[in-house]
Amino acid sequence: MPYNFDTIARTYDRLNRVMTLGLDRRWRRRAVKEVVSGQQPVVNVLDVACGTGDMCVELLKRGCTVTGVDLSEEMLAIAKVKGERLKVKVEVADAENLPFEEESFDGVTCAFGVRNFVHLEKGLSEMLRVLKPGGRMVILELATPDSKFIRPFYNLYTKHVIPWLGQRIAGNRDAYTYLPDSIARFPKGDAFLDIIHHSSFNIHHCEQRKLTFGVCRLYVVEKC
Repeated sequence: MPYNFDTIARTYDRLNRVMTLGLDRRWRRRAVKEVVSGQQPVVNVLDVACGTGDMCVELLKRGCTVTGVDLSEEMLAIAKVKGERLKVKVEVADAENLPFEEESFDGVTCAFGVRNFVHLEKGLSEMLRVLKPGGRMVILELATPDSKFIRPFYNLYTKHVIPWLGQRIAGNRDAYTYLPDSIARFPKGDAFLDIIHHSSFNIHHCEQRKLTFGVCRLYVVEKC
C-alpha cells in the first residue's frame, strides 16, 4: 500500500468535495450508469478500493447488491456507517488477492483506487477474474489533462493548491503531495487500455471516456 489512508479517513470525503468542486459525485454517478447499462442484468457488484463507500452508496441507489473491499480499516469504518441502512457489505481485502470465487460478480468497479495498486496488472487480473462473462468492469481514475492550454492551470492546482488544502483541512500535506505525484506516474488513456488488453482474460469491449477536460478518465471493460 503506497500510502496509509487510515491517517486521512476522517477528512477524506470533505477534501474530495473541495478539491473536485463536487465533481467527484457526478463522476461516480456516470460510472454507475455504465455498470448497469450493459447487456447483462447487474445485481451483484464488487467495489474494489471502496474507501469511504461513496461508490457503494451510488450502486445501492440503483438497486444493486454491493460488496466493498479496501485495505484501510478506518476508511471501511466510515463506509460501513454510510451503507448500514442500505445493507452494504464491506470487508478488509487486498485488491491483488481478492477473497472471492471466479465469476462471482455481475459488475466490478473501482473509483480512484487503481493507481494505488502495488502491482497494477495483478489487481486488474483479479478484478477480471471475479467478474462474470458479459459483465462490466468500470474504473474511474484521475489523470493529467492532454490539453496544453489546460495543463499549466492543472499543474498549478495539483502541485500547490491541493497540498495546501491537505494541510489546512486534514493537517496532512504529505498525503496530498502524494496525490498529484501518483496521478502523474499512472499510465493513462491508451497506455492503460493496453495493460487491460494484455491481461489473461478475453475482453469483448474496452474503451475510455474523458470527463471534465480529461482530468478524470472513465474506463469501461466488458469481459467475454
